[in-house]
Order: sequence, then C-alpha cells, then structure tokens
Amino acid sequence: MSLLKRIGRSRPVQEAAGFLLAAYLGLVRRTNRFVVEPADAYDRIGPHMPVIAAMWHGQHFMIHFAKRKQDPAASLVSRSGDGELNAIALRHLGVRAIRGSGDRGRGRLREKGGAQALRAMLKALEAGEMVVMTADVPKVARRAGEGIVTLARLSGRPIVPVAVVTSRRHDFDSWDKASIGLPFGRGAMVLGDPIMVPRDLDAEGLEALRSRVETGLDAVHERAYALVGARDPGADLRVEGAAVASGRAAGSS
Repeated sequence: MSLLKRIGRSRPVQEAAGFLLAAYLGLVRRTNRFVVEPADAYDRIGPHMPVIAAMWHGQHFMIHFAKRKQDPAASLVSRSGDGELNAIALRHLGVRAIRGSGDRGRGRLREKGGAQALRAMLKALEAGEMVVMTADVPKVARRAGEGIVTLARLSGRPIVPVAVVTSRRHDFDSWDKASIGLPFGRGAMVLGDPIMVPRDLDAEGLEALRSRVETGLDAVHERAYALVGARDPGADLRVEGAAVASGRAAGSS
C-alpha cells in the first residue's frame, strides 16, 4: 500500500473527512428550500414508527434529511473504506451506523457481515430505532434484493420508500449514478406508503413484495426529481443492467 493510501486510511484523516462531509451536508440542508410530499407524510407514517426507510444506492448522502429530530435512527453501512467515511459522517449527523453489506439478491445474508448486520437491525427496530438501508445491493443498481423484505418480515415493521433530491446537485458517473446536493437551491422529500410484509410469506409472496418495493422506490424518485424540475439520472439503470446481463448470457452460450 502506498504512503498516500495509508495516510488516507488513517483514523485521524478519516475522522476529519467524515466531519467535513457532515458539515457540508448540514450546509446543503440549511440552504435548500425543501418541500415534503405528501404534506401529511409524517402524520401518516408516525403511528408506524419505527419503520424501515428504503432508498436506492447512490441516494445515501441526503436520505437523513427526511429524518425527524425526535426519531432515533440507525443506517446500514458497508464495511468498505468509503463505508467508514459514511459511518463517521452519519455519527456527526446523529445517525448510528450498522456495518454490513447486502446479499446481491441471492439470499446469502452471511456474506460480508450480512447475517450479523441483520441481527443488529432487528435489535435496533425492537429498541425503537428507525433503520435506513438501501434496497438494492452493490453493483446491482435499482433492483431490490430480498434483504430488506426479509428484515421487514422478521421485524414486523413496514418499509417506507424515501427519496430526497435537490435542484442543484452533482451527479457522479458511477455504477449507481450517485448524487450529492449543492447549496442554495430547491429540494424535495417524497415518502411513499408503508409496505407491510407478512411474517408467513412464501417464495411467491416474497417476490411480489420485493417487486413492490422496487415500484415504490421508482415512484418516489420520479416524483422527487419532477418536483425540482429534473429527471432521475438513475432511472434507466435497471434496464441497462438487464441488457448487460442478457448480453453476457448470450456471449457465454
């Protein structure tokens, strides 16, 4: 490992970077005029707390804007180097990090700390903490995995699709089309209807609820971007991913 990489991964540097990221996001939050839709979203969702707040990958920078101050929250954060930075920033923003990764939609919750993270999230929900997590998993953008539905089934807590976007933002050229807001613009927070997941769910029911989470997240993101006069840069990622997968399958046959 090069000296520069070692310095970048040192605890003092990561702590400083996480603090600066949190401070920047606080500036974005204060300087954008946000509208919440529906207007009575918190009145509707309040009785269901604690909920599982679902987001798409790439939208994680600003999702915490939608959290009310009185609601304790924990967020699933990967064990990667970038995840460490995000975890530090979240701590400064009043959100506890639970470290672990998703299952790539294949039900392998033990991979990358998934099983341990699942237990931690169940414990958090039982203690009254809202849990925030991405519905899709790394490198499989905009396709909900089974993990979030499994969490809802085991905990008995509903899934709420959430999107937070701003009119002024930087869109990264990444696999998940990540976005981060810029100061001094307009913003939108859109919360979908709670999705209840029965505990006695069979395989067919699990797939139906997984698909419903996808539809709900697509809807809130499309609406949030429309409210700020833009189009979701990740809107076509699922179609593009399916085309790539199909091409690979054809090439190997």
